[in-house]
Amino acid sequence: MSGSLPTGYLDQSTLRDRIDADELPAWAVEQYETFRATMLDTDAPFPCYFGVESEATGMARYAFCESTTDEDALAGLRETLYEYVKTFDSLGERVSLVVFFAPPQRSLTEAAYGERLWGVLQYLHDTDPEPWPYEIPADPDDPHWEFCFGGVAMFPTARAPFYEERRSRHNPHGLEITFQPRAIFEGITGDTAAGRRAREVIRERADEYDAVCPHADLGDWGNPDDREWKQYLLPEAEGESHEVCPLDITKP
Repeated sequence: MSGSLPTGYLDQSTLRDRIDADELPAWAVEQYETFRATMLDTDAPFPCYFGVESEATGMARYAFCESTTDEDALAGLRETLYEYVKTFDSLGERVSLVVFFAPPQRSLTEAAYGERLWGVLQYLHDTDPEPWPYEIPADPDDPHWEFCFGGVAMFPTARAPFYEERRSRHNPHGLEITFQPRAIFEGITGDTAAGRRAREVIRERADEYDAVCPHADLGDWGNPDDREWKQYLLPEAEGESHEVCPLDITKP
């Protein structure tokens, strides 16, 4: 396959049509097909059943980015993400955006993938067309801080090839970021009964899925002892997190 990357985000039906019509690059097809197989594997259920349900019901949205460093590619991602944050609440309940990046030309270390992730988020922050939301603290050391774009607070979680034992964060092909607006967690946050039950199930499934214990940085937004940014790209091993958020907040 040697098709071109689509602009904007795609729903599952449109993505399948593009794949069937041989309109996407091979790497994009491989990224998505591996993602889908992982989400729908009944022999090894993926821990986050919200992600599983989203893929199974066709509610997720997808986007592809040619590079984690090229400014033109990142500018396209910025426009796609902006389109998504302005429309997600009209698409249905808990509609996330899964972004697949082209595989790197050489194998990258965990540290290098961390630099790529934070570089992408820094670019999005620096070129955000809207100001930082007034209701979200601008200091990443505040337990109520989280990444914002287009006036929307969101939880971007990454998967990458360097994960071996932390299988729930493993993507064999390249960087993958799922953007989840804070609003889609309404009713299932950690301070609700439904949210607590969801976290119990997810962590029980993670115990079976991953070859290591849940990382100590996993926590709940707003908990005084937790920092959400530490969860965006969890370390493979315990105790290797950044002490200070790598993101430079330049907006008030």
